[in-house]
Amino acid sequence: MKVDGKPYRTIWLGDKPGEAWIIDQRKLPFAFEEVVLKSTEDTARAIYEMYVRGAGCIGAVAAHGMYLAAVECEVEVDSVESFDQAFRKKGEQLCETRPTAMNLQWAVERQVREVSSQDSIQEKVSRAREVAREVADEDAEWCRRIGENGLRLIQEIFEKKGGKDPVNILTHCNAGWLAFVDWGSATSPIYAAHDAGIPVHVWVDETRPRNQGARLTAWELGQQGVPHTVIVDNVGGHLMQHGMVDMVITGTDRTTYTGDVANKIGTYLKALAARDNDVPFYVALPSSTFDWEIRDGVKEIPIEQRDGEEVAFLSGLASTNDTEETEVNLVAEGSPVANYAFDVTPSHLVSGLITERGVCDANEASVFSLFPEKQK
Repeated sequence: MKVDGKPYRTIWLGDKPGEAWIIDQRKLPFAFEEVVLKSTEDTARAIYEMYVRGAGCIGAVAAHGMYLAAVECEVEVDSVESFDQAFRKKGEQLCETRPTAMNLQWAVERQVREVSSQDSIQEKVSRAREVAREVADEDAEWCRRIGENGLRLIQEIFEKKGGKDPVNILTHCNAGWLAFVDWGSATSPIYAAHDAGIPVHVWVDETRPRNQGARLTAWELGQQGVPHTVIVDNVGGHLMQHGMVDMVITGTDRTTYTGDVANKIGTYLKALAARDNDVPFYVALPSSTFDWEIRDGVKEIPIEQRDGEEVAFLSGLASTNDTEETEVNLVAEGSPVANYAFDVTPSHLVSGLITERGVCDANEASVFSLFPEKQK
């Protein structure tokens, strides 16, 4: 995708060995800054402190972080056996940063598996770099295909509306290209429809507490010229009641093979409102976001609880003339704050899953029909 007309991905290897570059998403939309990662510690900090966020992006950054870990191990150890042990330990450190994100664990495990199969330390480092690039390229390609498959759904709605009026799509949080390597998941069908000349309009949930919708999704859509309107999180149900939403598309941080969807807190409420108003509710995800082990998402998916200060404090520009953000407190002194980062939408509320292999129902049989190799 493009930033001020220049093509970008969310993660890329530097010209120098042992470097990876990211976009500091904490600064958007008011400033665009690139940050270099040079170590496992840098990568862990970037993921935990949300320089980067979003399922695919976290996975790709973790894969690059494991390459940086391999470069560190090359200096720190003196045998193949000790390399593998140290490399695995650095991967565990990265996995601890965001426990709900499936792509993070998937990317680390892939690196450990691929690197352990190499015979020499030099080959291990070289393979780690290759895998990092492979993960990023795959993520971008899978998201592009998600766009193609989701485009058909938008086309059908457009034609049912008479082929003239815009298709109104509501999304939650940020599942755009900033949340992946390129294209995004929930936004990829939107970008595909926009590029195909289908008029679309996006209702952008602000998505408290970190406002990834207002700060990131709206910025993304603006950069690509897609019509959109920012709304507070609780407006979605009202819009659906009054026929102002044609479909909902969200992303996911982890989805079970039975179709239960973990996504940013508030997604479950959108799904309930959509069901009550007969609005189709779709979830877009690459296969790397599926959890092939967990069956009951509501009971088994770990829900990250983050620092309450993310809820209590809000940052932004005090005026249009400012260049530095100001942080303000929203909560009465002494009031405790809970910060559940995700919720789980049960499969029966999901109209369909949009993947790189096609669209399927949110149930075990349909998911495995697209991914038969994953069935045990």
